Amino acid sequence: MARAESPRFHWHSRSSHAGKNAGVMAPPRHKGRKAAAVDSQIKNANRHRLRRIEGQIRGLQRMVEEDRYCPEIIAQIASVQEALRSVARGLMKNHLRHCATQALRKGNPREAEAAYEELLELIYRHLR
Repeated sequence: MARAESPRFHWHSRSSHAGKNAGVMAPPRHKGRKAAAVDSQIKNANRHRLRRIEGQIRGLQRMVEEDRYCPEIIAQIASVQEALRSVARGLMKNHLRHCATQALRKGNPREAEAAYEELLELIYRHLR
């Protein structure tokens, strides 16, 4: 069986486009960058959570295929969303502890300001 091609997404900044594209996520600016350091406990916890979330997603697919009652599916979706938020909080904790702290301590005012702006964008955009 041929694998379906994934849809192509167009990335737009919220501030640069109004109208129908407003609210579409902007492309990642730091593609290919690595974390300054990764706390092994946070990494292991996040890997475990993501594997559990993967199973929950497969369960959601089965529920849809089996025409399960919509409120049951919605409740499971809410559970997955909260689990993903938990992973995001762990990643933010690691980012603050290592990457952002390192950038702010370097002493270069331009890099410190960029790190500060990046943190604000992360909080405003992703951790609501």
